[in-house]
Amino acid sequence: MVVIGNHMPEFNYESDLDNVKEALVRLDVPYPVAIDNERLTWRAYNNRYWPTIYLIDKQGQIRYTHIGEGGYAQTERVIDALLAEPYQLD
Repeated sequence: MVVIGNHMPEFNYESDLDNVKEALVRLDVPYPVAIDNERLTWRAYNNRYWPTIYLIDKQGQIRYTHIGEGGYAQTERVIDALLAEPYQLD
Protein backbone atom coordinates (compact mmCIF):
# COMPACT_ATOMS: atom_id res chain seq x y z
CA MET A 1 0.00 0.00 0.00
CA VAL A 2 1.25 3.47 -0.87
CA VAL A 3 -0.12 6.67 0.63
CA ILE A 4 0.51 9.92 -1.21
CA GLY A 5 -0.81 13.31 -0.23
CA ASN A 6 -1.54 16.00 -2.80
CA HIS A 7 -1.06 19.57 -1.62
CA MET A 8 -3.05 22.08 -3.63
CA PRO A 9 -2.63 25.54 -2.15
CA GLU A 10 -5.63 27.70 -1.43
CA PHE A 11 -3.62 30.76 -0.38
CA ASN A 12 -0.38 32.23 -1.78
CA TYR A 13 1.74 31.37 1.26
CA GLU A 14 0.69 27.72 0.86
CA SER A 15 2.42 27.54 -2.52
CA ASP A 16 5.80 28.34 -0.97
CA LEU A 17 7.76 25.08 -0.79
CA ASP A 18 9.58 26.08 2.42
CA ASN A 19 6.24 26.73 4.15
CA VAL A 20 4.93 23.34 3.02
CA LYS A 21 8.10 21.55 4.18
CA GLU A 22 7.86 23.24 7.59
CA ALA A 23 4.22 22.27 7.97
CA LEU A 24 4.91 18.65 7.02
CA VAL A 25 7.62 18.43 9.69
CA ARG A 26 5.52 20.27 12.30
CA LEU A 27 2.50 18.04 11.63
CA ASP A 28 4.69 14.90 11.45
CA VAL A 29 3.22 13.81 8.11
CA PRO A 30 4.69 10.32 7.54
CA TYR A 31 3.96 9.96 3.80
CA PRO A 32 5.15 11.78 0.67
CA VAL A 33 3.18 14.82 -0.41
CA ALA A 34 3.09 16.01 -4.01
CA ILE A 35 3.08 19.75 -4.53
CA ASP A 36 0.25 20.67 -6.90
CA ASN A 37 0.69 24.44 -7.21
CA GLU A 38 -0.64 24.44 -10.77
CA ARG A 39 -3.63 22.26 -9.77
CA LEU A 40 -2.75 19.71 -12.45
CA THR A 41 -3.48 16.65 -10.31
CA TRP A 42 -6.49 18.34 -8.76
CA ARG A 43 -7.94 18.92 -12.24
CA ALA A 44 -6.92 15.49 -13.59
CA TYR A 45 -9.10 13.86 -10.92
CA ASN A 46 -11.84 16.43 -11.50
CA ASN A 47 -11.62 17.14 -7.80
CA ARG A 48 -13.79 19.90 -6.36
CA TYR A 49 -13.77 19.19 -2.62
CA TRP A 50 -11.29 19.04 0.23
CA PRO A 51 -10.57 16.66 1.70
CA THR A 52 -11.17 13.89 -0.79
CA ILE A 53 -9.77 10.37 -0.49
CA TYR A 54 -9.20 8.26 -3.57
CA LEU A 55 -8.39 4.57 -3.23
CA ILE A 56 -6.75 3.15 -6.33
CA ASP A 57 -6.44 -0.59 -6.86
CA LYS A 58 -3.43 -2.59 -7.98
CA GLN A 59 -4.44 -2.11 -11.62
CA GLY A 60 -4.54 1.68 -11.22
CA GLN A 61 -8.34 2.02 -11.23
CA ILE A 62 -10.12 4.35 -8.81
CA ARG A 63 -12.24 2.02 -6.71
CA TYR A 64 -13.40 4.28 -3.89
CA THR A 65 -13.85 7.99 -3.33
CA HIS A 66 -14.79 9.68 -0.07
CA ILE A 67 -15.45 13.41 0.13
CA GLY A 68 -15.10 15.22 3.45
CA GLU A 69 -14.21 14.15 6.95
CA GLY A 70 -15.51 10.96 8.53
CA GLY A 71 -16.32 7.63 6.97
CA TYR A 72 -13.12 6.21 8.43
CA ALA A 73 -14.48 2.74 9.21
CA GLN A 74 -15.89 2.35 5.69
CA THR A 75 -12.64 3.61 4.15
CA GLU A 76 -10.66 1.13 6.24
CA ARG A 77 -12.93 -1.74 5.14
CA VAL A 78 -12.35 -0.83 1.49
CA ILE A 79 -8.58 -0.61 2.07
CA ASP A 80 -8.61 -4.08 3.66
CA ALA A 81 -10.61 -5.50 0.74
CA LEU A 82 -8.34 -3.94 -1.87
CA LEU A 83 -5.22 -5.21 -0.11
CA ALA A 84 -6.69 -8.72 -0.07
CA GLU A 85 -7.21 -8.74 -3.83
CA PRO A 86 -4.57 -10.56 -5.87
CA TYR A 87 -2.52 -8.61 -8.36
CA GLN A 88 -3.38 -9.69 -11.87
CA LEU A 89 -1.15 -9.10 -14.87
CA ASP A 90 -3.07 -8.13 -18.00
